Amino acid sequence: MQTGNNSAFPAPPETPDFGQALATHTAAPQPLRFAFTGTGSEYFRIWIVNTVLTIVTLGIYSAWTKVRTLQYFYRNTSLDGATFDYHGKPAAILKGRAIVFVLALAFQIAGKVAPMLAVLLAIALAVVFPLLLVRSLRFRMANSSYRGLRFAFTGSDAEAYKVFVLWPLLTVFTLGALAPLAHQRLKQYQHNHTRFGTAPFAFNADAASFYGVYLRTFAMTVVVVVVAAVGGIALGVSAGSSRGAAVFAGLLGMLGIYVALLAVGPYFNAALQNLVWNHTTLAPHSFRSEVKASRLFYIFLTNMVGVALTLGLFLPFARVRSARYRVERMTLMARAPLDAFVAGQAENVGALGDAAADWYDIDIAL
Repeated sequence: MQTGNNSAFPAPPETPDFGQALATHTAAPQPLRFAFTGTGSEYFRIWIVNTVLTIVTLGIYSAWTKVRTLQYFYRNTSLDGATFDYHGKPAAILKGRAIVFVLALAFQIAGKVAPMLAVLLAIALAVVFPLLLVRSLRFRMANSSYRGLRFAFTGSDAEAYKVFVLWPLLTVFTLGALAPLAHQRLKQYQHNHTRFGTAPFAFNADAASFYGVYLRTFAMTVVVVVVAAVGGIALGVSAGSSRGAAVFAGLLGMLGIYVALLAVGPYFNAALQNLVWNHTTLAPHSFRSEVKASRLFYIFLTNMVGVALTLGLFLPFARVRSARYRVERMTLMARAPLDAFVAGQAENVGALGDAAADWYDIDIAL
């Protein structure tokens, strides 16, 4: 773990008093910006080796690929002079993927042998899958750390069935009308049951905020599709009776619709990241996310062009560009010295036992 001395707060005493740090927290939160130091060329070397070995081993190496990738991105993400880290073991990921593969294979075979058997197996999957997802979340958090202190996920299995089964089913039955509410419940479940050491995260965004993001995205989709379609029709009319010109105009219109739809994705992603993190707190601290949809669209569009022109070799550079922008638009609004906060949490964990003990050695890698 790398550490630095460029904290926005004075250095803590040799034996920090976490309670006193909270009692004397600054009236105005001190902004601590997240930073990403990775480069496309560095990640390219990791990515190309991962890709080749995954192909050669028929996918088995993909578990090691995930660990190496997460370690690279974690260790190049820093806050207040210290980096994050990932400690997951490839064997656990491989085990999880093997379970999912066996379940998927059984479902495919059952569907060909007897439709009723496939239905029964689908019900069994609905029963088992939320349990796997919860254990995967526990694994991911328990193997993530900052300044040597682990995160943890404490969500219950019972609530997982609501989040991963009940709400998605209701969304389907209501033809998508409950999708924003289901999304809000998912984020609420994830953030309200995550902690850093013993300090809890909290999430206070309501369903109305999610409906706002979804409705604005839907309205934007309708507008851009209509504009692109009208432009295509206008080009077709202006082309007159020339069949070649009309076909060309139609293609341009379809291309316009496609590009317009692509523009909606970055808006949705930007609005959602800002909504989620601007309503998330960690004990006395809060977060601020300021992702701009226009900038995210520019990065997305240029990444897509780069990947197309290089036949996929630009993919690692594209991922680094996206990660750097989204990470560096994040700020922790610290209401107490962060060094003292982390030290206090480490002390609490030491007194209460390992806060990350309640997790299972499995990751289904979703």
